[in-house]
Order: sequence, then structure tokens, then C-alpha cells
Amino acid sequence: MVTRAYTVAFQGVEAREVEVQCAMTPGLPGFSIVGLPDKAVSEARERVRAALTAMSIALPSKRITINLSPADLPKEGSHFDLPIALSLLASLGILPPDAVEGTVALGELSLDGNLIPVLGALPAAMTAAEQDRGLLCPAGSGSEAAWVDATRVTAAKTLGDVVRHYTGQVPLEPAKAGQIASNTGLPDLADVKGQERAKRALEVAAAGRHHLLMVGTPGSGKSMLAARLPGILPPLSAMEALETSMIHSLAGLLDAGGISMDRPFREPHHTASMAAIIGGGRGAKPGEVSLAHNGVLFMDEFPEFPRTVLETLRQPIETGEIMIARANNHVKYPCRFMLVAAANPCKCGYLSEPARACGRAPICGDDYMGRISGPLMDRFDLRVDVPPVSFSDLDLPSNGESSALVAARVSDARQLQLTRFADTSYRCNADLSGATLDDLAAPDADWRALLTRVADRFGLSARGYHRVLRVARTIADLDGSTDVRKPHVAEAVSYRVGALAPV
Repeated sequence: MVTRAYTVAFQGVEAREVEVQCAMTPGLPGFSIVGLPDKAVSEARERVRAALTAMSIALPSKRITINLSPADLPKEGSHFDLPIALSLLASLGILPPDAVEGTVALGELSLDGNLIPVLGALPAAMTAAEQDRGLLCPAGSGSEAAWVDATRVTAAKTLGDVVRHYTGQVPLEPAKAGQIASNTGLPDLADVKGQERAKRALEVAAAGRHHLLMVGTPGSGKSMLAARLPGILPPLSAMEALETSMIHSLAGLLDAGGISMDRPFREPHHTASMAAIIGGGRGAKPGEVSLAHNGVLFMDEFPEFPRTVLETLRQPIETGEIMIARANNHVKYPCRFMLVAAANPCKCGYLSEPARACGRAPICGDDYMGRISGPLMDRFDLRVDVPPVSFSDLDLPSNGESSALVAARVSDARQLQLTRFADTSYRCNADLSGATLDDLAAPDADWRALLTRVADRFGLSARGYHRVLRVARTIADLDGSTDVRKPHVAEAVSYRVGALAPV
């Protein structure tokens, strides 16, 4: 007789169904696991054996074979312990096979039978709901999985609790969803003195999810401005929160099962490896670009990142997803993020100040910024200079707008975009393409001659031309205008090519 339990194997954010088959046959006593398991899965037999022994359950003197089907799908992780134990208990007649087969299970077993929380409970619950099954998981993962209210989530502390639940002795209550986490005490935009143009660029970038590059001398406030970006971004929608939380679940970043409605803000150090930024390593885990999905990826000291890392950003910026290809596995993660980069104008940082610049100016500036390739630079929608603030301005009282006021305008602009794109796959202006952009560039537009002169004068690429249109659409939304007008295009152009005097 073959008994079955069900679990999942993770491929990116997708949790694929795995059938755990258990067969006890006559022959030399043995316990083998087949079906392309990794080292952690192969070691499950020792953990399961010890956990059953702790419950005074002895395995029979038979040949025990556990098959993880489909056999050609790689199985990684310790979460296979619980479904293997369930299939064994069903074969021993301790648990009813029907109840075991109606559940998707995942969890790691300790040697004394306790259930240890594992990664990926949220995407596993999504798969269980699609299969019309319940989910069984450790107590530490229950509050995370319970956010999927389309399936019953049962969370147990020990394997003994699972047995008592399925045999009707002590039924377990459904798990309850964790608390909604929220960032408090975010720095306020009003703290930034001066830098009005940079603050306006930050607002435009937040309103349309545009990529932003800030260049300025050390201490001019680039990092300070970026740190205030989370305070002006709108909260995640329910669908966005679920998408983002599924990725964070696989990375083990959900705190006590709580889901955050705040947009992620990731700021990797410039010494980070390609696997840390793009994803990869053991199990092809998500990288910073995916952890920043629906949020912000802030890369300070942008030219200091390895050239190979910077160049790998080009494709995910355009497509909104990243494919991690390995010899035996291909994993895809979503990564629709807003890239905010900060850089000094040169190695010493004082290229614009002749009294402090090094003796190699201005060649040092060209060499330093040359680390950012032309194709990557072309993908920044907004580029702003962040000049140093004078000491006299620093002594003045703060009179800038607060983050709350800017956030209200950003939220209104995003709501206009959601309404406009209700019947499309777009979410914000940064996604615009095709016919929608063609409508903006209608022949009778009063700003068309201006943009044509700019494109000819500065040699804009087709990508640059379209990105100017997207930014202009966002500026019009912030202005509450239905149509894109000449002042909107003029401001959008200024963020890309600088002063308009030559035009």
C-alpha cells in the first residue's frame, strides 16, 4: 500500500506541488528517499526517525521508500520533514490517509518532535488554496500563512499535536494572521534645507515610479534625500503587498508573520556581490532587486559598484523581472522597483569646486562617471545635481514642505494613474509603452516642437524620448491636468538634459 502526503517545492515565488509517496515493502530494513532530494532533504530520514522515536513510535523492520514526485523537480530545504513524517504515520495506520492527503504540509522537525518554522509559508498557502487543500505548518509560520484566507491554515507546535489533531483527540484551532507592520518615525522631508530642485525630482520620481540619479559633492544631502523617500511613497495595495510578502517570505524577512503595507526600501552596500544584488547562491534565493519589488532600490556610491553588477541591472529595469539561470535550474523573480542612485561627480568628490578639486580635474570626473555605461545612464528618467548647501542656509529654520504634504500629492497622482490604467496591465506612468505613449505624442500637441528640438539638439535616443514623455505625464498628474502641456514637457526635459537655454 502506498500512502501520500503533499507539500511544495519552490521555484522562485512559485510553489509547485510535490507528492510525497511512502511505500513499506518486505526486504532488508532500510529507509531511503528518492526524487532528486538535496542534502537537507536526504537528512530528513534521521530527523523523522528520531522524532518518531521521541513519540515512542518504532519503524517496522521493512524497506521504507519515500518518493518525491515529480522525480525530475529539484527538492531543496528542510520543510520536507513534516510531509515525510505524515506519509509514514499514514502507512503505519496512525493517521487517516484521507486527512493527510487533503493537506499541504511543510515544516522542519527537531529530534524531539518539535516543529521548527521554515521559509515560504505564504506562497505554500497560496498553492494550497489553488488545490482546494488545507495547510499544515509549524506554529511559528502559521501567522504568516494565515494571510491567505482562501484556505484553512493549521499550525502545530509538535508532531504530537499533529497526531492528536488528525485523530480527533485535541483539534487545533485555525491560525490567525499576524499584525500589519508599519514603519514609524520615518525622517521628514522638511528636515532637508535647500535642495528644492532635488526635492521636486524626488516627488516626481515617487509619483510615477521613475528612476532617479543624484550627483553631488560629499555631504550635499543625497543620502539624506533618499532616506526620506519612504515617507512620501503611497502604501502598497493589497495585491502588491501579497506579491512583495511572498518574496520576503522566501527570504525569511517577514517579522513574526506580519505583512507590511509600506513599500520596501533596500540599500545594499557597494561591496555587494552580483548574487546579493541579482539573486542566486544556494537555492537561487531572491536578490536585492527582487526584495525591492514594488518599492525602492537605493544604491549609494553608484559608480563604486562592480561594473558587472551595474550592467546586470539593465534588463530587470526594462522588463520588471529577473531570470536566475543555473546549469540545473531556471528561477524567475519579479523585480519592478524604482532605482534611486547617488554618486559623487568624481573620485575626490569636489569636481565643481576648483579650490578643492584634485589636479586631474576635469578628466577625473569623466573617468569616474564613465564607470556608468551609456545604456545604463539612458535608463534614468531623472538626473539632478545636488549642490552643496551654504552654511548660512543651514542656520536658517526649516521652512520646507513636510513629507505628509508631499505624500498627499504623490498619492493623488498615483490614484489618477490607477484609474487611468484600470483596464490595462500598467500600474503607473513608468510602465507606459506602445499606443499609450503614441497618444501622448499626438501631432497636434502644443509641446511637440519643443521636444523635437530637444531630441535633435541633445541626440536623445528613442528610449530617452519615451522616458521624457512618461515623466511629463507624471508631472501633469501632480498638476492635476488631464492633458500633457508644454510646461510639463519642459520640466521633464530639464531633468534629463539640464538647462534649456540652447534649445
